[in-house]
Amino acid sequence: MALTGRAALLAALGSLPVGIWEPSWTGILAVNAPLAVACACDFALAAPVRRLGLTRSGDTSARLGEAADVTLTVTNPAGRPLRAHIRDAWPPSSWQPGMETEASRHRLTVPGGERRRLTTRLRPTRRGDRQADRVTIRSYGPLGLFARQGTHKVPWTVRVLPPFTSRKHLPSKLARLRELDGRTSVLTRGEGTEFDSLREYVPGDDTRSIDWRATARQTSVAVRTWRPERDRHILVVLDTGRTSAGRVDDAPRLDASMDAALLLAALASRAGDRVDLLAYDRGVRALVQGRTANDLLPSMVSAMATLEPELVETNARGLTATALRTAPRRSLIVLFSSLDAAPIEEGLLPVLSQLTQRHTVLLASVADPHIARMATARGNTEAIYEAAAAAQAQTERHRTSEQLRRHGVTVVDATPDDLAPALADAYLALKAAGRL
Repeated sequence: MALTGRAALLAALGSLPVGIWEPSWTGILAVNAPLAVACACDFALAAPVRRLGLTRSGDTSARLGEAADVTLTVTNPAGRPLRAHIRDAWPPSSWQPGMETEASRHRLTVPGGERRRLTTRLRPTRRGDRQADRVTIRSYGPLGLFARQGTHKVPWTVRVLPPFTSRKHLPSKLARLRELDGRTSVLTRGEGTEFDSLREYVPGDDTRSIDWRATARQTSVAVRTWRPERDRHILVVLDTGRTSAGRVDDAPRLDASMDAALLLAALASRAGDRVDLLAYDRGVRALVQGRTANDLLPSMVSAMATLEPELVETNARGLTATALRTAPRRSLIVLFSSLDAAPIEEGLLPVLSQLTQRHTVLLASVADPHIARMATARGNTEAIYEAAAAAQAQTERHRTSEQLRRHGVTVVDATPDDLAPALADAYLALKAAGRL
């Protein structure tokens, strides 16, 4: 079999007669001169790296867990072809563990005066902005003996958005909303309701709902039906302090709170209510106000994408004052925070009356399912001690919840998987009771 390329060259060089074995400059040059000439030719024929033109295109956003494709276009202005190994570097969290080497390295050949595209597929493992790092290019000659190497900065940002996994619960919650909205004949009483339609009286209806003028114009008794009042204001407040950094099921509590907030916002906007978002710890981290129903979810998702828990104690007084400024008239304030005793008793409770006297307040908290599993553990001494510790933690959490309820706060305490639907149910219950 005939040898070609680099293998043939090296075989030919290896077969040259040396003549003598003693080291001498003449002997060294006699052997290495052909190799040096071949390397010099290979280097000269390698396409220059610095003159290459590089541009990017492709996805600028993706939900967490989904793929994002970023295309790199390489233009070779030289007259000789580019034979290159390319590394498109991104932060480590841009891929699942072990995927970086395969996904970020490419081989490419670009004829002189032409361009080629290569695609890097990202699979981010964290929310936030992922910014492209350097593009390193190693350009080889036709024999592969020598290479030129250089780097280019080609900026690009992919924003990794919250996954919104609770979207699957939206159809069932909308069905319940339609029942409350008068599309099935239900009668809702209480403060904060709007007239929907007239229907014929049936035994059991409240006589206060009879419309006597409409009855006088027809042969049967007519009663008014009601629907939950629209255009109510809801302020979603994300506590981004240190307690939101605690990991539950290998994800920060803040992520579960965001998912529940998105489901609530989607449901409330379909109900005709206005929703604003405030993220706060010792300052405003994000604020979404005055968005239309169509623009609400995209704005909230984009604002949440870059939020990270701050390892500081939340300033409850500052949070309360900011919430009151953001919601100047009566609203439903949904606060995503911890049910840990110390932050509630020392931070929130002293200022809670400022919120409850003007607004309806609902506190949503992420419970750790591991605590519930510990509480049922048995079988050995260690398991019994774990069960006792879990029971104590649950008792303290229940006591804190009762304190809040005595101050007029509705409390939703659920695991990450259950928090979003439980919060949506609590919102619908408040709406049905006319408390919004």
